[in-house]
Amino acid sequence: MHDAQWTVLDDYYSAALVKQDAALEAALADSAAAGLPAIQVPPNQGKFLNLLARIHGAKRILEIGTLGGYSAIWLARALPADGRLVTLEFEPKHVEIAAANLKRAGVADKVDILQGAAADSLQRLIAQGAAPFDFIFIDADKPNNPVYLELALQLSRPGTVIVGDNVARGGAVADATSADPAIQGIRRFIELMGANPRLSATVVQTVGAKGHDGFALAIVER
Repeated sequence: MHDAQWTVLDDYYSAALVKQDAALEAALADSAAAGLPAIQVPPNQGKFLNLLARIHGAKRILEIGTLGGYSAIWLARALPADGRLVTLEFEPKHVEIAAANLKRAGVADKVDILQGAAADSLQRLIAQGAAPFDFIFIDADKPNNPVYLELALQLSRPGTVIVGDNVARGGAVADATSADPAIQGIRRFIELMGANPRLSATVVQTVGAKGHDGFALAIVER
């Protein structure tokens, strides 16, 4: 389900408020030229992530799902001078494109890209005793969202903010009988958020250039 007016409004908001620079535009162009799927957050939602992280005063950010580094640029730019972003990506080609995009944007010195299965990378971070993250953005393969949430919680502290993207999928997430692994993964992700006594969470539905979707927003309370 998609309304052309949603895209028109997204374009208007982005032009009025986001004002992408050359590095962000080049990140999108180079990702498209390399054949990466066009599933990155739109500009206004990239700015939204940036603002959330800045409002929260995040110094350590974890991103699950790098793709071409577009959202990573937005998140890295939210960090203070001594901040750090750790971003996880499975595909080597995506890592290569993201690294080049981050370097051109001037934020590569703040970012560690960990290549491999995200669950494995998360488990390694836990085993290494990584310091907890202040802000976590989950935007990877949806069937594994429940796994990512459980592992991310082990890398959290009271006050950590967790954002999960693409949790409406045109309303399909409302269908409990769906055989789609992505839908079932998102439903379990939402249910785990609601059942976990450490979390206070909600979901906001969105419409825009990417259609009808939404994001989950949670804070770790203890």
